[in-house]
Amino acid sequence: MPSLSSSHTPLVGAVRAAVSPVFAKRTYKRLAYLIVALPLAMFYWTLFSFGMVFGAVLSILLVGVAILLLMVLLVRLLTALERRLAGALLDVSLAQTNDVDFGDGIGGQLRGYLDAPSTWRGFGFLSLKSFLGIVGGVLVYGVAQGLSLVSAVVSRPTEIGFGEVNGEPVTWTVETVPETVLATGAGLCLIVLTLHLANGFGYVAERMATALLGTPTAGSEHS
Repeated sequence: MPSLSSSHTPLVGAVRAAVSPVFAKRTYKRLAYLIVALPLAMFYWTLFSFGMVFGAVLSILLVGVAILLLMVLLVRLLTALERRLAGALLDVSLAQTNDVDFGDGIGGQLRGYLDAPSTWRGFGFLSLKSFLGIVGGVLVYGVAQGLSLVSAVVSRPTEIGFGEVNGEPVTWTVETVPETVLATGAGLCLIVLTLHLANGFGYVAERMATALLGTPTAGSEHS
């Protein structure tokens, strides 16, 4: 007959796995990375949309070619920024890939950047940043909504908004003690779920960064 402690082991393990992201520093670093991805993605989308469009339209003139070449240089600079950001907030340590073969003069240097695979891998990562930005927006909403629900403990009655349906706001007015308990429990579950999602998508971001931003250095963590 199994002991009482052994019979509770699977339950304890499940609870520990469910709440472990709440106490892990890595969770909040990944969450911060994904939240920051939202404004960065908007900036990249605006920058490259206007830059590529105007560069292509004006390509019959020298100014259009200059704009497109400027976009290439910006890709290199922003890729370096993303590499540092990934190193600070994700479990990766990346060095710049040494694949640029410079020629003579300014033209040779620009051609070296154009021919380098790392330039286009960096552009691919910056383009995919919009996906991470959307995820970051969802996580911000999840955390904010969870905190709003939990706040019913200290401010009752309170009205909690859930957005709009057909132009009409969807709200829940928490007034009674049972409603407060329900709101608090739902808010805590939502926050924990959001932190799990942050861990999962943070791992995806790490793999994207490793594949597209540079070369992993010795001692780089992959977890």
